Amino acid sequence: MPTIALYNMNREQVGEVQLNEQVFAAEVKEPLIHQALKIQLANRRAGTVKTKTRGEVSGGGKKPFKQKGTGNARQGCSRAPQYPGGGTVFGPQPKTYALSINKKARKVALRSMLSMQLQSNRITVLDKLDFERISTKEFSGFMKKFDLERSLIITEEPSANLHLSSRNVPYVKLLKADGLNIFDMLKYKHIVLTESAVRLVEGALQ
Repeated sequence: MPTIALYNMNREQVGEVQLNEQVFAAEVKEPLIHQALKIQLANRRAGTVKTKTRGEVSGGGKKPFKQKGTGNARQGCSRAPQYPGGGTVFGPQPKTYALSINKKARKVALRSMLSMQLQSNRITVLDKLDFERISTKEFSGFMKKFDLERSLIITEEPSANLHLSSRNVPYVKLLKADGLNIFDMLKYKHIVLTESAVRLVEGALQ
């Protein structure tokens, strides 16, 4: 069973945490990680882009000129695509890009990602993470003590002081344990978890 050092906020080791080997020592399946990432990014697309067809633009009710005798090609509407202000031909229409992945495959992808990050020594576990007052300076000091940059911080429930202290620090994201996802774990270089968050993640991914 894998273990990892448990630190307090002063970077003093206060013990060790035994990690669930099914979650943190699983076989790394990169194809599933890629599939889960692709699906997550696809589901973030709004798909709300829209152009108006000739039947939707305003105006154009009157025939531009009479059918015969002008020497011009016959026209029935001034909102046809060839006219300024006319409708768009084959323009984009609203659609959904949503894809799906079954729960079992998603769990395997998350376990693979956590195992890969643990192998790369990019996971730090703290006994707790909270501040007595709102202070960006104190939070930045905490980050420097652990030599952290571009960090994803996962807690059971981020406190208001922690949220407000970290929100102006660049390349830091707070996340609840139940919001763990592939994109954020790939985006950030370090993952910081509280001990309680580790247990929640293990319970969800076993």
